Amino acid sequence: MSYTIEEIADSINAGRIGSNDATIDWLLTDSRSLAFPEETLFFALSSKRNNGAKYIADLYTRGVRNFVVDKPTLKNKDIDTADYPLGNFLVVPDVLKALQKLADCHRSQFDIPVIGITGSNGKTVVKEWLHQLLSPDKNIVRSPRSYNSQIGVPLSVWQMNKDNELAIFEAGISEVGEMRLLQKIIRPTIGIFTSLGGAHQENFFSMQEKCMEKLTLFKDCEVIIYNADDELISNCVSKSLISAREIAWSKVDKERPLFINSITKEKDYTQITYTYLGMLNSFRIPFVDDASIENSLNCLGACLYLMMPSEKISARMAHLDPIAMRLEVKEGKNNCVIINDSYNSDLVSLDIALDFLYRRSQDKMLKRTLILSDILETGQSTTNLYRRVSQMVHSRGIEKIIGIGNDLASVASRFHIEKYFFADTTSFLKSDVCRDLKNEIILIKGARSFEFERISEELVAKVHETILDINLNALVDNLNFFRSKLNSKTKTICMVKASAYGAGSEQIAKTLQEHRADYLAVAVADEGSELRKAGITSSIIIMNPELTAFKTMFAYKLEPEIYNFHILESLIREAEREGVTNFPIHIKIDTGMHRLGFNPDELPLLIKRLKEQTAVIPRSIFSHLAGSDSAEFDDYTRSQIAVFEKASTEFQEAFSHRVLRHISNSAGILRFPEAQFDMVRLGIGLYGVNPVDNSILQNVSTLKTTILQIRNLAASETVGYSRNGKLTRDSRIAALPIGYADGLNRKLGNGNFYCLINGQKAPYVGNICMDVCMVDVTDIDCREGDQVIIFGDGLPITTIANKLETISYEVLTAVSSRVKRIYFQD
Repeated sequence: MSYTIEEIADSINAGRIGSNDATIDWLLTDSRSLAFPEETLFFALSSKRNNGAKYIADLYTRGVRNFVVDKPTLKNKDIDTADYPLGNFLVVPDVLKALQKLADCHRSQFDIPVIGITGSNGKTVVKEWLHQLLSPDKNIVRSPRSYNSQIGVPLSVWQMNKDNELAIFEAGISEVGEMRLLQKIIRPTIGIFTSLGGAHQENFFSMQEKCMEKLTLFKDCEVIIYNADDELISNCVSKSLISAREIAWSKVDKERPLFINSITKEKDYTQITYTYLGMLNSFRIPFVDDASIENSLNCLGACLYLMMPSEKISARMAHLDPIAMRLEVKEGKNNCVIINDSYNSDLVSLDIALDFLYRRSQDKMLKRTLILSDILETGQSTTNLYRRVSQMVHSRGIEKIIGIGNDLASVASRFHIEKYFFADTTSFLKSDVCRDLKNEIILIKGARSFEFERISEELVAKVHETILDINLNALVDNLNFFRSKLNSKTKTICMVKASAYGAGSEQIAKTLQEHRADYLAVAVADEGSELRKAGITSSIIIMNPELTAFKTMFAYKLEPEIYNFHILESLIREAEREGVTNFPIHIKIDTGMHRLGFNPDELPLLIKRLKEQTAVIPRSIFSHLAGSDSAEFDDYTRSQIAVFEKASTEFQEAFSHRVLRHISNSAGILRFPEAQFDMVRLGIGLYGVNPVDNSILQNVSTLKTTILQIRNLAASETVGYSRNGKLTRDSRIAALPIGYADGLNRKLGNGNFYCLINGQKAPYVGNICMDVCMVDVTDIDCREGDQVIIFGDGLPITTIANKLETISYEVLTAVSSRVKRIYFQD
């Protein structure tokens, strides 16, 4: 649906500057995601750390003509509307509220069933499974991926159009008061509460308070679906005064509307029998894990309410596909980079994936290639559908398209780039086009029926079966968690040294740059230069500069830490020799760590030397806390802060320009908010470990492998080198393709620790070898090829670190470079 700019201005009660005609189809909140400039309305959102108004000039140059700005932006003269004669500016008190108001008005145009889903886990899976179950019969609009926030929900609701017969939207919250706003936008008629967990608990007084907040979504629903066996949810529903009908399912209470008679797990599927309205029926799902079973029961409740026949439920449940809620970045053959999104195909997810490709391809000398299947079951005409697809492809700078399917082939003339079309996936895989892919960044995007996983398997470089999964969403969540502890003007330095604590510095740095980290920091100049070559433009600090690397620092604009007069004089001489002036440096002083740094009593001499030359200029002055993670050392930490306060103040007074000050690390951010100064340095906390209590924030890295082989051994046998793995019972022993050359510490062997297989502990048996280890799976239902978690999701890195009597840093950075890193984001 389209709206004129006048209609939108009226909807959000905006003042208007500019009188140019415009029709709006697309809403934009992130300037990097621009696809259709002429039809786009940009909301210049402001936050504590950013002001969307600063992107207006660039967007105007790129063809955007319509903007929503707040009154302070004009009052503070952040922009001058006279500079944009063809532009329309809608002026509002609050840009976010205007976005939400517009979505609210748009939602009012529709009188169709709307499913609202909330909960701590399972929202996206339930949403996608409902789409699989219901879309053959209905034209459905749904949230793209995990668009469930105060910004994501309005963008999701904006997708509703006159052809839709059902809408499915997620709603997520992180603090009190947020759900009321989302309820007003979504206005669900059917509510699903998936689960209640500890995520975002820090902003709620209790789990009950969080549960009641989530239930706010359902206040006007016709029906609410939830797990009646969850005592907390059930109690909160009773207290909430929600008048909706309940389809509360239970495994124990036969009086509940939906009673689950039995759940039988087989090797490859789960059989579920249920009673609803006195009728006994059953279905099976191709999963055996408890989370999938619970998600399927929530879907069952919705299908029953929508009066789907039981035989249809059974037929469709049996063919549910796993939901891979991620865009995976993998190393491909022939110097290719593969972005795998071969799980679904619709216009919204295509737009998101193309945006991801565009961002990941900037400054890479690789051709942008899209492998795309026909887009199925959209309810749109082929002409309109592929007109939009072609606009997306061209606006994202795609240079080659490989289309698979008859519909795409029929509209080949719409693509004015290098193009190839095939009837099916097999034909493409047998072609020279497939074999000749090289030096390209390739997005694989297809409907599941086209089996694009075969393409991914063919194009991805064959890798060691042990991989390190890197969750980029978790990384950003951790960044934002620490940012929430900071004053609005406090800057962040994100540590990406040691290959980003083992996670791989390039992709981590790209993600941090996208989310506007103020500085990145690495150990040596070579790390910094590699980031520059990979397209990182953020400011980079070199924490351990080498005398032989000054030219590299000059060439790549890498800012060194300076900690004594010897390195300072060497840098000044080299800068003067190269004709470099005002090169930024970062002065380190020693306040008690006693590792590196100028002594505070050296400051007068240091200031004198800096002021008598022009080769370098101090950008920041900083120090390092020795024990900020422990209350035992609080007095010492406060004395360090006091010394730094005095020294840095003296230093700043000597210079007319602003010198940034920083001393806090991850633990300091949490425990000493008074020591934020101008910047903080975020290290291990960024990667998911709370340095104060060793808990996991959002897990970023998961080291996993697979079972190579399982053998049955008698109690008298031994396993591994030196016959150290002495068996005491008849056992099933699994061999895993991971060893100490991959970073698996040998001290974990011989029963000292375990990995996880299908959620159960599998102790290491015998010595850990260079490339292989063995584990006891006697009591575990598993088979060759099953996944194994070494650390990460389900087995915290801190647990291993504690066992080894070391720190998480060591375990993370020990993961070998031969272990492939796979990056994903929702």
